[in-house]
Amino acid sequence: MKTEDRYLKFVRWSEADGCYVGYCPDLFPWGGVCHGTDEGQTYQQLGELVREEVAQIVADDRDLPAPTTRPMRELAGT
Repeated sequence: MKTEDRYLKFVRWSEADGCYVGYCPDLFPWGGVCHGTDEGQTYQQLGELVREEVAQIVADDRDLPAPTTRPMRELAGT
């Protein structure tokens, strides 16, 4: 597993923005970090941003944040 795969990433439609918004709460707790009109492209862009952030944290010799955000299904044990 790649380090960036440890972090929950998701894309959802935003009525307010009129587009898809990508999130990775453990690395970007302030909210959505990318937007797009295509769900798949937005997720691809989000994955790239997560990879870049992980690489930058490692290059700066900082500790990666613990991946704590989990899907509800995983928490429920189903």
